[in-house]
Amino acid sequence: MSKIAVVYWSGTGNTQAMAQAVAQGAEQAGAQVSLLTPDQFPPEQMDNFDAVAFGCPSMGVEELEDAEFEPMFSALTEKLPGKKIGLFGSYGWGDGEWMRTWENSCREQGAVLADEGVIAQDAPDDEALARCAALGAALAHS
Repeated sequence: MSKIAVVYWSGTGNTQAMAQAVAQGAEQAGAQVSLLTPDQFPPEQMDNFDAVAFGCPSMGVEELEDAEFEPMFSALTEKLPGKKIGLFGSYGWGDGEWMRTWENSCREQGAVLADEGVIAQDAPDDEALARCAALGAALAHS
């Protein structure tokens, strides 16, 4: 049984709903899942999981939330090489540039993306939630 962490920050509940769908998809695929917030995920936690899904909405000028999520994520970049990860998040405006930037950064750090990042404008619709569940299942099969 694979161990999956779903680590997310949510300001409005949209990314939280996506995180719950990722966790559900991983559990249905047979994984043991931990749903965590940035303050519950110091860098050494990466070693305890086979794969990790990270969720953060777009903030400001299409960037990661900078008070809690981005500092946590930056602190664990040295743990990314070879690690299977998935990315997801919601946005209110723009075209998803923050996700493309985030994916490229993760690849440059040596992470193995389980699938392309899942994004939802505002509240995730049924299609976005299904894609989140599929992302969780992909991570469970690491």
